[in-house]
Amino acid sequence: MNSQGKYYDQPQRFAKEEWDARVKLAGVYRIFAYLGWDELIYNHISLRVPGPDKHFLINPFGLHYKDVCASNLVKVDIKGNIIGHSDWPINPAGFTFHSAIHDKVAEGHCVMHVHTTPTQAVCCLKDGLSYSNFYAAQLYGKIAWHEFEGITVHLDEGERILASAGNKPLLMLRNHGPVVIGSTLAQAFSLMWLINRACEVQLASQSMGAVKEIPESVLNKCVADSLNFDPKYGAGEDALAALTRIIDRLDPSYRY
Repeated sequence: MNSQGKYYDQPQRFAKEEWDARVKLAGVYRIFAYLGWDELIYNHISLRVPGPDKHFLINPFGLHYKDVCASNLVKVDIKGNIIGHSDWPINPAGFTFHSAIHDKVAEGHCVMHVHTTPTQAVCCLKDGLSYSNFYAAQLYGKIAWHEFEGITVHLDEGERILASAGNKPLLMLRNHGPVVIGSTLAQAFSLMWLINRACEVQLASQSMGAVKEIPESVLNKCVADSLNFDPKYGAGEDALAALTRIIDRLDPSYRY
């Protein structure tokens, strides 16, 4: 940000509610890059635009996450039509299931998909996620699975992905990677943080030998006690705000 606050100015072509959503989403793209969760120009985070229209924001296809900013995010409808002007297209693989979720899931305000090494590795395991560590324990009963069908560019798979997710906020695409469905941007981020850490620890612990599973009664208690789901503790808002402050110090250009 320069001394005149350039990156914080709201362009007149955007309503305040949409601009606020754009700034927050662009910030999360920069956070993903900071955490190493980016994948060249691929993968996606989408966020509903406030209002009655079924529009959502997604990254421009061709830009690295470090180049995503509030003004270049692409607004699309649930049929994949770009609303307004964009210098960039969208990734068909991102639209396929994001649109189905934003269209049909009432609480599906934010959808995230990554290919981090630990999450994809666990998606490739026959037995999937092991509920044997602190992070995985908080996700007990929150995860669904979807069989691998190839690259997600076919619209009919979007409906099957939706069916596989059911009412779970986290869907593991086998041999592929996780999809997180959040009622807010912060909640989705919090879930993605949990699954990534759970998979990191699982890979590390399983490399040393057999792991000790956690009893179901304790798993249920962990889910009930997790700050990631408790609105009293922000349900991820505080953690996201802390990371946003780091990004603002490094490069606030995402706000432009």
